[in-house]
Amino acid sequence: MRDRPLLNRRLDGLGTTIFAEMSALALSTGAINLGQGFPDTDGPESVREAAVRALRDGRGNQYPPGPGVPELRRAVADHQRRFYGLDFDPDTEVLVTAGATEAIAAAMLALLEPGDEVIAFEPFYDSYAACIAMAGAVRVPLTLRAPDFRPDLDALRAAVTPRTRLLLLNSPHNPTGMVLTPAELTEIAAIAVDHDLLVVTDEVYEHLVFDGVHTPLISLPGMRDRTVSISSAGKTFSFTGWKVGWVTASAPLLAAVRTTKQFLTYVASGPFQYAIAEALRLPDAYFTAFRDDLQTKRDLLADGLTAAGFEVYRPQGTYFITTDIAALGEKDALTFCRALPERCGVVAVPNSVFYDHPTAGRTQVRFAFCKRQDVLKEAAARLHG
Repeated sequence: MRDRPLLNRRLDGLGTTIFAEMSALALSTGAINLGQGFPDTDGPESVREAAVRALRDGRGNQYPPGPGVPELRRAVADHQRRFYGLDFDPDTEVLVTAGATEAIAAAMLALLEPGDEVIAFEPFYDSYAACIAMAGAVRVPLTLRAPDFRPDLDALRAAVTPRTRLLLLNSPHNPTGMVLTPAELTEIAAIAVDHDLLVVTDEVYEHLVFDGVHTPLISLPGMRDRTVSISSAGKTFSFTGWKVGWVTASAPLLAAVRTTKQFLTYVASGPFQYAIAEALRLPDAYFTAFRDDLQTKRDLLADGLTAAGFEVYRPQGTYFITTDIAALGEKDALTFCRALPERCGVVAVPNSVFYDHPTAGRTQVRFAFCKRQDVLKEAAARLHG
């Protein structure tokens, strides 16, 4: 083994995720877990029954097709047309993945080479840093700052260098809840076109926009052949454990991502793919009611956190509320979150771990509101008490 570290040096510092640490604390203390973004109730019964039916009918119990079952690929293409007016060929421009996390990994490994630069919003979703590192590329953060977390597009343009290969964008943005405006998207598209950049967009919260509207970047002029668009079923249908995601992109881009994806999981979630194909065809009323329910929960928890003394940055979308604990006399979010389960019986996540420049989020704490209302009320009461 000589003297070299066992872990690839590119992954130095990327040990146990903060989600694993905080969820373990929730289990060991019995605290309410508002750290990790998973619902505490299942999604539609009709979708769950579709999975049971697929299991019983023997659909997906063996290896499904590498690109995904045709029924789901067609449903994804129809979804993109239905909600955004986008046309994708389900055979050559849609790829099913083991959640959005695998899609991001496959895209980074396929499209990047060592030394390439990737510009991404910080705070980052944690897998971004790992996937860029595994590809041997260099992440270049564009810091989103409180209170509104809007991107500085002049800084974005200035960050582009001859080594810049790709923009990695997340809107609605986890963890801040920022949603890019049409004007911001137009400027970002212009930057990508001017510098001939690829763009990967993580849009898993596309149906959870409370203020504003979600516009896929791939729909803008000049972006169809340079954008890899990623989404998944977990956040929209509340079946996060099924791990069904997808990529939509032009045929050449999709072929590149598919080449890498086949050597990751190869295939996954066989029976669940058929169920999600049915889920994507649910009526508009489902998507509207789901969004409205989450907005009510957002407001309930935001009001509770405000009453408890947190500075609250009410999100435009996603499952999460970012707060600042400085008003509570606290100076370090990581220390605060590690003590919170014993102190109040609530688990949250420190945003500072998602920054390359941790001072920017030193006192920021994220709470998930994708829980039952009675759970959110109890959590708020514990924090207030």
